[in-house]
Amino acid sequence: MKPKSWLQTLGGRLSIACSSWLILLLLPALPVVVPAQDYTYTTNAGTITITRYTGSGSAVTIPNTINDLPVTSIGDFAFSSSTSLTSVRIPNSVTHLGDWAFFECTSLASVTLPDSLTRIGAWAFELCTSLTSITIPDSVTSLGNLSFYACTGLTNITIPNSVTHLGSSAFEHCTSLSTVTIGNGLTILTISAFRYCTNLTTVAIPSSVTNLGAWAFFECSGLTNVALPNSLTSIGPWAFELCTSLNSIVIPDSVISLGNLAFYACTSLTNITIPNSVTNLGSSAFGRCTSLATATIGNGVTIVTDSAFYYCTNLTTVTIPNSVTNIGDWAFFGCSALTNVALPNSLTSIGAWAFELCTSLTSIALPDSVTSLGNLAFYACSNLTGVYFRGNAPGLGSSVFEYDNSATVYYLPGTTGWGPTFGGRPTVLWKPEIQTSDGSFGVQTNRFGFNVTWASGRVIVVEACTNLANPFWSPLQTNTLAGDAFYFSDPEWTNYPGRFYRLRSP
Repeated sequence: MKPKSWLQTLGGRLSIACSSWLILLLLPALPVVVPAQDYTYTTNAGTITITRYTGSGSAVTIPNTINDLPVTSIGDFAFSSSTSLTSVRIPNSVTHLGDWAFFECTSLASVTLPDSLTRIGAWAFELCTSLTSITIPDSVTSLGNLSFYACTGLTNITIPNSVTHLGSSAFEHCTSLSTVTIGNGLTILTISAFRYCTNLTTVAIPSSVTNLGAWAFFECSGLTNVALPNSLTSIGPWAFELCTSLNSIVIPDSVISLGNLAFYACTSLTNITIPNSVTNLGSSAFGRCTSLATATIGNGVTIVTDSAFYYCTNLTTVTIPNSVTNIGDWAFFGCSALTNVALPNSLTSIGAWAFELCTSLTSIALPDSVTSLGNLAFYACSNLTGVYFRGNAPGLGSSVFEYDNSATVYYLPGTTGWGPTFGGRPTVLWKPEIQTSDGSFGVQTNRFGFNVTWASGRVIVVEACTNLANPFWSPLQTNTLAGDAFYFSDPEWTNYPGRFYRLRSP
């Protein structure tokens, strides 16, 4: 009598049993091809769109045909909130993933996308928090808005060259995302594309991109390096705000516009050069960049906008070009390390609070083009000792020099509008001065000399005599100041037993 035997399959385990022995073969678990009865679907022009998954399986392979018709689309909400779904394979017949297709599939860890796919809809994988990686095939041309929003387990992503449209907030809140490769099909990095990707450290933007949208890398607090392409023309508002690890960036000279708060609170940024191509500098563009030590503004900028360098507490030096006509409100408010500012001859107005709390500023010279000073423009600049005006007294806001208790206002001969005080500070006629304490004064090699300071453009005559009791002053040198100082030397001083010098202006 032959022994009885049978074969059965249970969840991937193959059992072969006989009356006298039992053989177990362990096979890997494979996705189950879910039968048509586990879907609702519609038919259109001989193709199938799956509208809802009604099954309960965790590892699913979507069939490529239903009723002998090709499955070409996964419809809106088709798998949304299927929280037991762990993996899915999408067949090569599918070209379209609808909006919210896999929304909030919180256990979904593996997705295989087909080479036939051209579009991933809006919110398609939003809140798929277990998804750690995904390969977007190079057939895809469009990623919808928030398509991978808050996929907090996603660690890297490659956007292929085929993608020409990247939806806003496509990868926002992907907090584990550390590396991004962006294909050269994109011309715009859209609004909030990588916002709150706090683990993102490095990103290279291809030469196809011309615009960075608002909030594109907002609060990417781990971002240390960004290579911006020479194709870029605009950096949107808030684009790099709160990128607190970003320590350097080169803005290419193709950029025309820096949006409001573009680099606001990038607290590790140490220096910045705004190229000459930039004509629009957004308000608060570099506000609260507390490590910023030097800033150079290109000559395309005409307005240093409101709060442009607000509270840059480590800023010591700023270069403002002759193109600038206005310094806005709060422009350098709280720049407590700022020791020297050369204001351009093109400047006509300084806004309210512009230099308030610049406590290291000891002196400042205002060109004769300045016609107005805003309220509290130099308020609480506690170490300010000299304010030098090259022109007539400008219009004066309230409390401009309040709490500048050591400051004296200097004005040039021939200018008007001055009284014994200006803005509550005493006024003094600004005269040329021989500097006796800066190291230039005294005997040098084969000469005696000193520095002379006064206002740029003024003419100074240096005269000498040998006898103060019966003086005869002889002109030795006439100099028109190109800057605010020049060095005078007298190679013949040894020919006289005594030699005295004075300055006059013709």
